[in-house]
Amino acid sequence: MNIYVGNLNYKVEEESLKKVFSEYGTVESVKLIQDKMSGRSKGFGFVEMLDDTQGQQAIDSLNGSEYLDRKMVVNVARARD
Repeated sequence: MNIYVGNLNYKVEEESLKKVFSEYGTVESVKLIQDKMSGRSKGFGFVEMLDDTQGQQAIDSLNGSEYLDRKMVVNVARARD
């Protein structure tokens, strides 16, 4: 399951986000989106979880929860057009 994670603190790193989601199941990958010019985080990214049930549990538990002083937006990622 591919999960969108938004409204992240710019200081969040992929490894720390993986740790948060690992509490709900196996995380296959974490990708934080960065600005191409500055290299700075854009404040959102994607987490790929192995199991859809575990992914849904992570969404249900983490959406709206506070992480590094920001309320995360967590939902199923939409397919790119």
